[in-house]
Amino acid sequence: MAGQRLDTWSLIYEGFNPDGEGLRETLCTLGNGYFATRGAAFEAEADGIHYPATYLAGGYNRLKTELAGMTVENEDLVNFPNWLLLRFRVGGGEWFDASKAELLDYRQELDMRRGILLRLVRFRDGGGRVSTLKERRLVHQKWPHLGAQSVTLIAENWAGEVEFESALDGRVANAGVQRYRELNNRHLIPVENICPHERIACLKVRTSQSGITLAQGLRTRVFKNGKLDRQPPATIDEPGYAAHRFVLELAAGEEVRIEKVVSLYTSRDWAVAECGEAAVLAVSRAVDFEELADHQERAWRHIWQRFAIDVEGNGPETVMILRLHLFHLLQTVSIHSIDLDVGVPARGWHGEAYRGHIFWDELFIMPLLNLRFPEITRALLRYRFRRMDEARINAREAGFRGAMFPWQSGSSGREESQKVHLNPRSGRWLADNSSLQRHVNLAIACNIWQYYQVTRDVAFMSFCGAEMIFEIARFFCSAAHYNPALDRYEIHGVMGPDEYHDDYPGKQGEGLNNNAYTNLLTVWLLCRALELLEILPEDQRAALCDTIDLQPREIGEWEEISRKMRIVFHDDGIISQFEGYDQLQEFDWAKYRARYGDVMRLDRILEAEGDSPNRYKLSKQADVLMLFYLFSETELKTLFERLGYPFDEGMVKRNTDYYLYRTSHGSTLSQLVHSWVLARSDRERSWKLFIRALESDVRDVQGETTPEGIHLGAMAGTVDLVQRCYLGIETRQDALWFDPRLPDELKRLTLRLLYRGQLLEVECSHERIGIRALRNGLAPSVCIGFGGNVFELGGGKTLEFPLGAAGSFPLPGFTGPGRTLPGEPRP
Repeated sequence: MAGQRLDTWSLIYEGFNPDGEGLRETLCTLGNGYFATRGAAFEAEADGIHYPATYLAGGYNRLKTELAGMTVENEDLVNFPNWLLLRFRVGGGEWFDASKAELLDYRQELDMRRGILLRLVRFRDGGGRVSTLKERRLVHQKWPHLGAQSVTLIAENWAGEVEFESALDGRVANAGVQRYRELNNRHLIPVENICPHERIACLKVRTSQSGITLAQGLRTRVFKNGKLDRQPPATIDEPGYAAHRFVLELAAGEEVRIEKVVSLYTSRDWAVAECGEAAVLAVSRAVDFEELADHQERAWRHIWQRFAIDVEGNGPETVMILRLHLFHLLQTVSIHSIDLDVGVPARGWHGEAYRGHIFWDELFIMPLLNLRFPEITRALLRYRFRRMDEARINAREAGFRGAMFPWQSGSSGREESQKVHLNPRSGRWLADNSSLQRHVNLAIACNIWQYYQVTRDVAFMSFCGAEMIFEIARFFCSAAHYNPALDRYEIHGVMGPDEYHDDYPGKQGEGLNNNAYTNLLTVWLLCRALELLEILPEDQRAALCDTIDLQPREIGEWEEISRKMRIVFHDDGIISQFEGYDQLQEFDWAKYRARYGDVMRLDRILEAEGDSPNRYKLSKQADVLMLFYLFSETELKTLFERLGYPFDEGMVKRNTDYYLYRTSHGSTLSQLVHSWVLARSDRERSWKLFIRALESDVRDVQGETTPEGIHLGAMAGTVDLVQRCYLGIETRQDALWFDPRLPDELKRLTLRLLYRGQLLEVECSHERIGIRALRNGLAPSVCIGFGGNVFELGGGKTLEFPLGAAGSFPLPGFTGPGRTLPGEPRP
């Protein structure tokens, strides 16, 4: 990583690189689950190099645009007022601009341990004056409505006048994604500015359609040589812009520090009478920057204790990036998310790509949260549950029963997928059929079930989870139709995870038939729905079935379809990605790699040539292979046998080799999934794919996509791969099972997990694994599965097992409670 210096707790950039500033801004974003602010320079405005932006979790607005002869409506994550803006100039000259100054030193550091962004700039201006600039910035994890900056300017070899302008700038637009710039992007309407005190200001704006009123409070204080300067500032009061302006005299060697504390409140916040009043009170009462920083460090210390992970081997870069991925996950969703009505956006609250919408990426995010902070998972699942009625309407309008959640979800749960999208290679606007990815509903069901397996939260399942699973089961049953000639059920008109194929050659917008991933996951879903009927307490099951009018006839349909779903095969035991896949042409990979080099986005390349991926055997990302990511071989064999299809020992390897060769890895999720699938059969190739997935954002491997927002699924997924895949973790039959197999490149893995209320510390090497229960008192004992046996583990006790051929029973010195539970053969 050019320009970076490694420290396992810090992402450090040395030198100023205008071409890489967008990437830095994304990766240096600070957030707390309530709002996030990109890591742009405080003096910058959106100018093609910098893109300062602040996003409110779930802060959406709709705009319409006349485009290509049609009216297009999009709901976007709104860029709210820029609270960072702090300009300065010396001797009445130009405002400071790092891209125009002679930079003698430039360093930017994201301190993940403390949650603080630091910047050091030493520069010489056109007048030969040398100055040093130091900044510290935070978005507070304890007090989610607060952000703060501390900026120090040192006059090294000059004396004179220096002028500062500390501002709140609401004159911003959504301009962070190049391909969206033909669309209307002005979401904010100025409401009013309030100046209740000479050092406090408040800016209020309102979104034009959704009607969210947001107030930002500002408190600016100036310290000269460590002493508070009591000179009152000039006030700037303009529509959409409020600022304080200070003018001071400095002698050579003197310094001035600007402390800027900002609050954000909206009209939808809890326990607030009026957001403007709340914003003013918050900055009036806020402690100084040093105390804010102290509480910030404490808050992050507690977070890192719960999300602890340490890896020995392969150098410090791997550990640093894993922590960076966790850091950005925990800035997107946090303890503050629990009280918010928000989902988990595919690109974080870090940029405007995908318009801040929620997709299926939570399938790669929630498993990590389940074993660390399941309360967050529960809150995110309730985001889906609150939109159940809209999902029912979506299904009914499409001619189905049950609940059909949208491929892209935003504020209300309606389908937010765009009708047309721009191919930047050809410049053409094209029909977008991605809403046919009905498998997002299967991802939601998987997330609910995995949450239950980790937590055994019967209350959530009784009041929320079961209803969602039953209604999604209803939807897929109504989408399936019976083929009497085959005595099988089929599902037509869908897209799979691949995304390159949305129809058959020569057709438009009708979707594909019998996508294997969709069909087999539907069988799994129906099995879980049937199982759930047995799990729910009798009174709650009866009440729920009555509430949603679930009849025995429907339950009989679940049983029948789960045994007669069609899976299509071709060649010698290859699972067809969809019916007719074998009739497509083979793709000339060598020709296109020679011509274009990077072929990750073959859909754009082929469309620009007047061709289509629909004609070829190729994939953007894992589709069939997602089955091997989600399920063990034993689970898949059980599903195939239920359907009456063979599943031999070579099934996984045969299909992995077939589809991996035909995949372009046009998604950051692709290499993650393939690394997982290969982790035990081809360890060398799996590790290479893991490293590529790990570096996908820090190196911006897709080219100019990370500046538009992180790829949160890949970030969380890489940590989860280390956690669940390398430790062989499964949650089944009321036990937490381990079957570890570390890659050769890793010597030791240490982390913490939370399973059914018990905090576990896990330490694993190539020789042994130790599992210690850290919580005493009211914390429950839990069941740990290893090598076909189940062991009870209580607070303060440790289980330790040898790995390899040494056996599956505890090592001598085992400090568990001495109770081995009846085991069952490992499925």
